[in-house]
Parts: sequence; C-alpha cells; structure tokens
Amino acid sequence: MNIGAIIPARYNSTRFPGKPLAKIAGISMIERVYRHVSNCDKFKKVIIATDSKKIAEEVDRFGGQVKMTSEGCSSGTERVWEVLKESDLDAAINVQGDEPLISENLISEIYLKLKEGGNPVVTAVCFNKSEEEFNSVNVVKSVFDKNGSALYFSRSPIPGQQLTEFSGFYHHIGIYGYTRSALSSFINLSPSDNEIREKLEQLRFLDNGIKIRVLKTDYRSFGVDVPGDIEKIEKLLKE
Repeated sequence: MNIGAIIPARYNSTRFPGKPLAKIAGISMIERVYRHVSNCDKFKKVIIATDSKKIAEEVDRFGGQVKMTSEGCSSGTERVWEVLKESDLDAAINVQGDEPLISENLISEIYLKLKEGGNPVVTAVCFNKSEEEFNSVNVVKSVFDKNGSALYFSRSPIPGQQLTEFSGFYHHIGIYGYTRSALSSFINLSPSDNEIREKLEQLRFLDNGIKIRVLKTDYRSFGVDVPGDIEKIEKLLKE
C-alpha cells in the first residue's frame, strides 16, 4: 500500500489568522509539523495542502512539497481529499498543521496500522484524568470496543461516570489515516445526523458503517488555537 502524509494548512483561521506561518522559537509552525512528519522516514510523499499563496511560499522556502487546493474546501478533510484524489496514493495520513509537537512515533504507528490492511480509517486517543476536560465541550471523548473499533465520539462526557468515582476518559487526538476508498465514500456521503449534532465529522464514517480503528497513545495533543498558545509551546520546547 502506497501511503502518503498530507498536512492541510489554512491561512484564514477565525481565531488566529495566518496561524501556520506563526514563528515558534524562530521556525514557522508549518515547517515544524513538516519536519516531524518527514522525520518518520516512511512516506513516499509528504505534501502540504493549502489555498494560501503565502503558505505555499513558506513551504517552498524550506524545501517542502506543496499542493494548492480550492478556496471552497470547508474542512481539512476536504483539502486532503483534493490532493489524494489527484495522486497515485492508496491511502493518506492527515496530520493537523497546527500541532507543532506532533509525535513522530504516533505518526509511525498510524502508518503501520493502515499499512497492515483491514482498517479503512485509523485514529488515536490518549487517557486523560482531568475531570474538568471530561466535562468540556471543547474536548472530544471516544469510546471503543475491546478490539479497538470506535463506537462513538462525543463532546459530551462519555462514558457516563455519574454513579461511580471519576477515573478518567479517552481523549480523541485529531490525526487520521484513511484509505482512498474510505475517504472517497466520506466525501460523497451527506453529513450524518450525529455529525451535525456533535459537530464531529468522523461520525459520518461510523453512521455509514465505515469502521474506525482507535490506537492508544501516551502523546498528549498540544495544538495551537490562539496566539497565546505559541508561548506555551515554546515553554514546552525548552522543557
């Protein structure tokens, strides 16, 4: 199976315009993500997908590969598909362009699970003991069966722990591996009811019978959402 890595990067973020170009200890965020993915040394292609000429110029500057996508893409997933469908890749890993500390080991694990076959979609979770985050709508929770197949994802606190002492939950990490056929199906299906209610597009797969394999990892997601997060990332780098 020929697997590539595709990093969607959008310039016009509502909360942080120009986010991929933000400097973190002197290096742009998009370059940091690209370096981590490239360091896995598993991919035939590592491609940044963007509709921004400014981002494309930055990628050219540090020697990365970039593909321009249409401004009509409503999500990173659609941006990934625009690149995947025009390529010779059988599958792709969608690495978020705003996670400058993304784990190279996790990317490799997603790659290997996709490579072995039988897993149309692969994603990851980490165990989280924060009760505050368990109750936050901004933190996505995951439940899965004993074989690691996702049962549901929600912004609500699941699984319910009202009758027992809180023990933690599985926090979803937004990295995905997709086969070409699975992503093609996703794009051609209408948004599902659960997807609309939860505002979680991965539920479109589950609601249409497409299995998602969930991998457990110790990596905690350190995404950049607002300008103030840059200082936090720089602090983590120093540590």
